[in-house]
Amino acid sequence: MIIVLNFGSQFAHLIARRIRELGVQAEILPFDTSASEIKKLNPRGIILSGGPASVLEKGSPRPDKNIFDLEIPILGICYGHQVIAQMLGGKVLKGKHREFGKEILNIKNKTGVFKGLSKKEIVWFSHGDQVVKLPENFFTIASTTGCECASYGNSRKDIYAIQFHPEVTHTQKGMEIISNFVFSICGASQNWKIDSLSRHLGKELKEQIGKDHIVLGISGGVDSLVAGTLLHKAVGKQLHAVFIDTGLLRKDEVKNVASLLKERKFSLSVINASKIFLSKLKGVTDPEQKRKIIGHTFIEIFEKTIKDTLKKYPIKYFAQGTIYPDRIESAEASKHASKIKSHHNLTLPDKFGFKIVEPLRDLYKDEVRKLGEVLGLPKSMVWRHPFPGPGLAVRIVGEITPDRLHILREADAIYIDELKKAKEYEKIWQAFAVLLPLKTVGVMGDARTYEYMISLRAVDSVDGMSADWHKIPPELLERISSSIVGKVRGINRVLFDITQKPPATIEYE
Repeated sequence: MIIVLNFGSQFAHLIARRIRELGVQAEILPFDTSASEIKKLNPRGIILSGGPASVLEKGSPRPDKNIFDLEIPILGICYGHQVIAQMLGGKVLKGKHREFGKEILNIKNKTGVFKGLSKKEIVWFSHGDQVVKLPENFFTIASTTGCECASYGNSRKDIYAIQFHPEVTHTQKGMEIISNFVFSICGASQNWKIDSLSRHLGKELKEQIGKDHIVLGISGGVDSLVAGTLLHKAVGKQLHAVFIDTGLLRKDEVKNVASLLKERKFSLSVINASKIFLSKLKGVTDPEQKRKIIGHTFIEIFEKTIKDTLKKYPIKYFAQGTIYPDRIESAEASKHASKIKSHHNLTLPDKFGFKIVEPLRDLYKDEVRKLGEVLGLPKSMVWRHPFPGPGLAVRIVGEITPDRLHILREADAIYIDELKKAKEYEKIWQAFAVLLPLKTVGVMGDARTYEYMISLRAVDSVDGMSADWHKIPPELLERISSSIVGKVRGINRVLFDITQKPPATIEYE
């Protein structure tokens, strides 16, 4: 295992993902995790991430100084590079010029993390402070025009530091640098493979649950589907899946997911609650109010279903499709993390006294998808684009009505179908249609129309934190527009959203 101590970097997840791509387990921990706690985990190496703070600021974050005495290899990245220097007796000052973006790195010593690289490499910087004096027995390994000490190290202690970010794709040999640290310096083994992980998780679940029963909420999304399949393989009919039809799902979603699970002999309860959800959403236009209503209503119906199931089976466990980023974003994984949003997977009530089971809690989305393939789930289900918990309710700006839902559902289905036929769908991270509550004049045949407009969104992203609009070929866009206007009554205008995130968000509400 490689431990990543997180100093608040937006790239901390990327570091862990890159290590896992190399086949090695990586865990993100708070920056102030004690050296004794780290030692208990017996990691092969420790990486100090970047972060938004300056080591020159009063109260800026510091790791436990005792980590430097654990005799475990350490790599500092950006802020980590500066904090190691300062804590071990070096000196950091505010730089005369801030480096941001691509730079040419001049490597003076092609050993350690730079083993096998060229003398000059393209790397990506984002910093204002600089190390101007090294701790005793440390030496400079690389520099740039504006940063004399872009990397330093102590080969006897196996402590290395780099001012740039090897985890981002803009650093061309970033994976080689991380690989050198993980394998050459830390001596880690490749133990993080999805095939073996599937067997390990299945065995673990079987031992944990034993002969007891467990309940799982199926949302139609990838996470709950993979979690359910993994659990079903481990405990069979002891698993009871509940799929609540909110009336806010995509076209044929309930039918397709239910058919898939029933084919696999799942014990499945499909609850049609669309009328309840729509009645509670009537007249509501505020996005946050919509989300709260949907969340509370979902919980109410789910609780009732669980009570009914409890009468038939001795349920002891409650399963959730929580994945690793959910825990990090919800500040569960770190008391110092900023809470980005509450995930429905982490806020369901515990009044029943169930023990929580989270089979995917340590996996990233791409790992969940690969696990789904190993478990034999159809590629079309496993690699579907992300879909928000509140469903189409946040893709209809304004009030939710049955008419608007029908229009959006049909338009979205046409859009996705056309992308798939053109083999464009798999190139896109997320694509969907949005109904805007505005009517504009149009002409169809000899008559004037006054109908809604649809906005098409398609973005390229890695993790949803930032996104660029996907360049759909103009001829495909034209075909999609013509198909939607021609087949969906109530639409006479189609727009294509070309806004990046930031400044916009991916979803509209």
